[in-house]
Amino acid sequence: MSDKSGQATMDDEVEGSSAPLLEHLTELRSRLIWSVLALAGAAILCFLAAEQIYNVLLAPLVRVAEIERGDTNFRLIYTGPMEVFFAQLKLSLFAGIFLAFPIIAWQIYSFVAPGLYKNERHAFLPFLIAAPVLFVIGGLFVYFIMLPLIANFALSFEQVGGNGIATIESQIRVSEYLSLVMALMLAFGISFQLPVIVSLLGKADLISSDTLKKGRKYALVGILAFAAFFTPPDVISQVVLTVPVMILFEISIWCVVLMERARAREDAERENAE
Repeated sequence: MSDKSGQATMDDEVEGSSAPLLEHLTELRSRLIWSVLALAGAAILCFLAAEQIYNVLLAPLVRVAEIERGDTNFRLIYTGPMEVFFAQLKLSLFAGIFLAFPIIAWQIYSFVAPGLYKNERHAFLPFLIAAPVLFVIGGLFVYFIMLPLIANFALSFEQVGGNGIATIESQIRVSEYLSLVMALMLAFGISFQLPVIVSLLGKADLISSDTLKKGRKYALVGILAFAAFFTPPDVISQVVLTVPVMILFEISIWCVVLMERARAREDAERENAE
């Protein structure tokens, strides 16, 4: 009889401990469904406007071609029967992630927030807002500054033939240009997250402002290597990338310093209260 009652108690304990887990899994499933629906809806909307979005992304290249060689009818090519269609699908998904990110980020925050203290929720929310804003700024930096520089560099290799000289003409594929734009926007969007990442590490007390100040020269070398990889091989393009990222690194140090001061002030107030 005692064995049966002990087994029943154990079953009740198991069920009681598994109930919160099932609730969390149900909540997670709900958040994932909303996120997937938001992404699918945004991607469909972007696919309907894929041609217009692609033309917007082409504008820096077309503008440089018109200025450099007076070409008012710049052409791209595609070498596969489905290349343009798949390029539009890729563009739709990429743009859909941008469009749906606020909803996806809110779903993540809503899932995580109940497990955080009130002060932790207040501390996490600014980073959630700053991350997409900085990513968009990185994308705009690519669109207005980097793409014209790269287009100017790429078209500078063209030459007019005649008198025994061959004609060299740029024939850019639709998918190749899209892949370049997506890679650049992703790279710069992530690099512009530097203040958010460093501030989070500082908030968690995993890194100090003194460590960051001592690591300035190493950061500069890393940023220069990043710039050399993602920009055309000319000094101007590399400086154009290095300067803003280095400024973001300095802003990161300043953010960590402010957090350390606030933490020291809170510790002093706590000691005085005791």
